[in-house]
Amino acid sequence: MTSPDRPPALLLVGHGTRSQAGVEEFLALAGRVDATRPGTAVDAGFIELSPPPISVAVERLVADGHRHVVVVPLVLFDAGHAKTDVPASVAMARAAHPAARFTYARGLGVHPDLVTLTDQRLREAVPAEDREDTAVLLVGRGSSDPAANADLHRVARLLWEGRPWAAVEPAYVGITSPRVPEGLERLRRLGHERIVVIPYFLFTGVLEERIRAQAAAFAEATGTTVTSAGYLGPDDTVAGLVWDRYDEAVAGPVARDCDTCVHRVLMPGFEDKQGSALRPHHHPDDDATHGHGHGHGHGHGHGHGALEAASR
Repeated sequence: MTSPDRPPALLLVGHGTRSQAGVEEFLALAGRVDATRPGTAVDAGFIELSPPPISVAVERLVADGHRHVVVVPLVLFDAGHAKTDVPASVAMARAAHPAARFTYARGLGVHPDLVTLTDQRLREAVPAEDREDTAVLLVGRGSSDPAANADLHRVARLLWEGRPWAAVEPAYVGITSPRVPEGLERLRRLGHERIVVIPYFLFTGVLEERIRAQAAAFAEATGTTVTSAGYLGPDDTVAGLVWDRYDEAVAGPVARDCDTCVHRVLMPGFEDKQGSALRPHHHPDDDATHGHGHGHGHGHGHGHGALEAASR
């Protein structure tokens, strides 16, 4: 095991993107995380699309002598990737390296620091004198997991409470509704003539760019004043929260809210997900995941015991 004077290594897991700028921002955040605690080894890998895959980062850490690795999924909400793909990769790592210990931490989740950072991005985009007359459209990625989608609604409400924005409405860029044009039209019909759209994303990428394009198209088509605010980005606030999740996992078992998880609870429209098999996401640079690909709209879950095992 890792010696007492050598803290557990941190493995950051990102989703992956076809956007090189998005990859560079992820690596920039990893660099900020690493710089915060020079005595703790930090590596990074991706679920899909971008190299290196999770398995390669694991191999590097184990080869460097680390016998305890804390895996932190760099996701805003615990949806399919955090509940199935990453735990499956952790299980594969345990099988490949039985002498090492792998602890699975929570994702970033709904956190007041991220709400404050979101408000900061909005304030950077909207002058103080316009804020009380400006409605906010908070746009998430969208998921086939209803609990993750509900978390965006929580963030929207937390963002609105006690702040000067005229309204805060959630919307999604894909998978579920309301989509960006629907959300904008709802705000317009409610009488808001000034709207700011903020992508609730950590990094840039194809979807973040799509949100901006849709906002611009709506403004041109309707004459509504629509401003686009910046996404969260590789900020020190995010880096600090990563270490909070790491410390939490090192201190003891990580508690997860499974009361509304479609992989454990029978929910209307998601019956095929309850208790479904745990499987890793296909990554083109990882031969071990070939044949395990799945579409984002398909059912892919885990049995009750699988996530408990992956949480160790």
